[in-house]
Amino acid sequence: MSLTILLVEDDRELRQTLRESLAVEGYVVHAAASLADARALLAHAGAEGGIDLVLLDLGLPDGDGEDLLAALRRRCAAPVIVISAREAEGQKIRLLDGGADDYLVKPFGLGELLARLRLALRHRGRDSRAAVLRWRAGALDIDLAARRVRRQGAEVHLTPTEFKLLARLVRQAGQVVTHRQLLADVWGPEHTEQTHYLRLYMAQLRAKLEDDAAEPRHLLTEPGVGYRIAEPAD
Repeated sequence: MSLTILLVEDDRELRQTLRESLAVEGYVVHAAASLADARALLAHAGAEGGIDLVLLDLGLPDGDGEDLLAALRRRCAAPVIVISAREAEGQKIRLLDGGADDYLVKPFGLGELLARLRLALRHRGRDSRAAVLRWRAGALDIDLAARRVRRQGAEVHLTPTEFKLLARLVRQAGQVVTHRQLLADVWGPEHTEQTHYLRLYMAQLRAKLEDDAAEPRHLLTEPGVGYRIAEPAD
């Protein structure tokens, strides 16, 4: 199952950039532009299974993110990373002492944010391995960050669902992903029994990506368990 992040950021451009970048890494992202939105998402997420990590801006249109931090610490154990343009040492100390797991000053690089995010999750015992974003074997080249798939040098058109399924396998290349995990992450938790979806879309992917769809070398079946994409050859 993908980990879920609550992103609280009022800057629309930054919020969209972070949301898209985190989605490529395999995270489910709930984005809020205000304290009110964040509280509503937290209430809804609590009913759906919770939030695994919070990225929290401070200067929000209806209050300060510091107020949300206090509420978060009363109700959940998810790590909180503050992302703010404020550099005052005293405020950093107060927020870290108040329950924040980390404090990242804007502007920051995506790579550093992802590394700190994985560290915060690792400290809470969650899987924190970096996702595989580029996969190549023989004539097949998959670039998740660019949302591009090529076979024998030619671009392959995938439907949004086909790409989402392929990306889920690529992010854990070489590892089996169970039927339930794939169904929950690609179609949603209400579809975890609909295994015919997987059979249909895996057949479509193999037809587009394998030299011989009947004898696949890349998109492999683990009978009774799930599917995996083979380790990249180069």
